[in-house]
Order: sequence, then C-alpha cells, then structure tokens
Amino acid sequence: MSTQPGSLSTSDTFRALVARESGDRIDVGFETVDQSFLPEGEVTIRVEYSGANYKDALAVTPKGGVVREYPIVPGIDLAGVVVSSSDDSIAVGDRVVAHGYEIGTGRHGGYAEYARVPADWVVPLADALSTADAATIGTAGFTAAMSVQALLARGLTPEDGPVLVTGASGGVGSVSVDLLSHRGFEVVASTGKESAHDLLTTLGASSIIGRLPEDPDAKPRPLGKAQWAAAVDCVGGKTLAHVLSTVKYGGAVAASGLTGGPGLSTTVLPFILRGVALLGIDSVQLPIAARRTLWSELADEFRPSRLADVTTEVALDDVEAVLDALRAGDNTGRTLVRVQ
Repeated sequence: MSTQPGSLSTSDTFRALVARESGDRIDVGFETVDQSFLPEGEVTIRVEYSGANYKDALAVTPKGGVVREYPIVPGIDLAGVVVSSSDDSIAVGDRVVAHGYEIGTGRHGGYAEYARVPADWVVPLADALSTADAATIGTAGFTAAMSVQALLARGLTPEDGPVLVTGASGGVGSVSVDLLSHRGFEVVASTGKESAHDLLTTLGASSIIGRLPEDPDAKPRPLGKAQWAAAVDCVGGKTLAHVLSTVKYGGAVAASGLTGGPGLSTTVLPFILRGVALLGIDSVQLPIAARRTLWSELADEFRPSRLADVTTEVALDDVEAVLDALRAGDNTGRTLVRVQ
C-alpha cells in the first residue's frame, strides 16, 4: 500500500461525527477515533469537504430508514486527498470525490477527517474542479445533472416549451434550474418557499409558482391541461402524479425525489394517450465508469454556472443545525461542509 506524508497510521487519532442508536433515539456527537474505526477498502482519503443532504438528515433521524446499522458517520458526499492506496488506478495525492453506494448509510461517510472506501467508488477530479467544487456539486448536483442529461437524451430542446422543476429550492432542484436555464430553456420553478424566489430568479428561472398540486386535498385528475415540455421532479407523491398529468405530448419527467412521499397514485392515461415517459433517476448505484464520465463533464461543459449563488459554507461543528433545517424543510440551495 502506497502512502504519503501525513497519512493515517495505526497510532493516529482523528475526529468524527458519529451517530449511535440508543433505544428510540439517535445520539449524535463528535468522537475521537483511530484507523481501526474505518471500514475495509483500498483507498484512504483525508476528507476536506462534505455536503449536507436530505439523506444525511434521515441518517440521524430515528426510523429514518436509510442507515443499515449504527454506529455510522453520516455524510453521503466526501471530497479530499488520497493518503494511501493499494489500487493502481488511484494514486496517493490524487484529489478525489466519492458519493453514493453505501457511503454515509452502510459505511462511514464524509463527516470525519478520514474516510476509507473501495477503489471502484472513487472518482479522481479533473484539474478544473477543486475538492470544494466537487463537494458543492455533490450528490444533489450530480443527480440534477443526471436528470437534465436524461431529458436531453430524449431530444428535449428549448423550442419544445417550458420545463418544470419541482422542489426547486432544494439541492437537486436549484442545480437543475441552473443547468436548464444555462442551456436556454424556459424554466418554471415550483416551490413553497417565498424566501427562495430571488435565489431562483438568480439561477435563471423564467417564472416561479407555488407547490403542485395547488390543492393537495383535491382528487387528482387522470389528465390535466398539458403545460410542460418536460419536468425534473424532486418531490414525488401527489406532486409527481400531478406533473405526469400535465406534461405535453411526448414529454418526459425525470424523477429522483420522495420528500412528498414514496406513493404514486396515477393512471396509465398520461403514458398511453400522451406518450409521456417517466424516467427514474438513481445516482446511488450508478456504475463507476458512467459516474466518472459524468464527473468529467461536470468539470467542463456540464458544470453548473451559478452554483456559488446557492451555496452556504459551514464548519463540520455546525452541520447538525443544517440537518435539522433539512429535516424541517427549511433549508434552501446547497450547503458545503468544511471538514478539515
């Protein structure tokens, strides 16, 4: 195993934010741990930055449903520098990002000064991306890029009409607005947060509407007025059902979220009468070759152009408050977590 000066030795200790299950509670606190605390893996990373995602909030929530076994270090995103590697494809000193798979849910994640992961979960960063850039994009930005790419792959063009983004003030939604508007699309941003209107306008939203459906208690219509050429849905539940019923003929919906619930009560009518396509977006298990390809595009032509406008940086000491806000639905944009 190759190492570099400053790498983690068996006698070194480091700081980690650890969630432990205690009866019906999840206790979260900082602990001093050593190398034996880390799981098996070919690559050890000195973590410089992580992010704050809704899944991280669920990881510290009783019965959150995302953690396989406690204790766990949350943080589904991590970016830093390789300090040891036993794999020829990952070199000591490489700046890398890792996210998805079991990180932060099935094995310790980014809310610690060091992390260890399998080599085939690691993405070396292009020169154009710093570790802070990579963590700012993170799972949310990566999922947004997957969503927009899926729509473009179906032939979507700005001439087709407006594109709806639901949950637009969140991480995936805000980056989707940025990516779509940068490519000349008329973007309609749906959010329940009036405080996010200026932010979404800055990101390039052409117009902003409230949450959908407007009356969440109304019986859903199998087909509504056709309004959108396509949509990026970050909410799920009743919102996704409504969006499917209002997409124009031949349109598509890229769906990645379930903050509105995992259920989907709809009919086949949007699919068989309007040819609407429902595109499932999963960034967790995406194979590493496709993951590395998209990250190279995120460093170049697919890079979000206004991400700094929606990003707040916090120290790791302050991340618990951010997770509380995410759980309560009070957080907007992206949060960059400074670990070192």
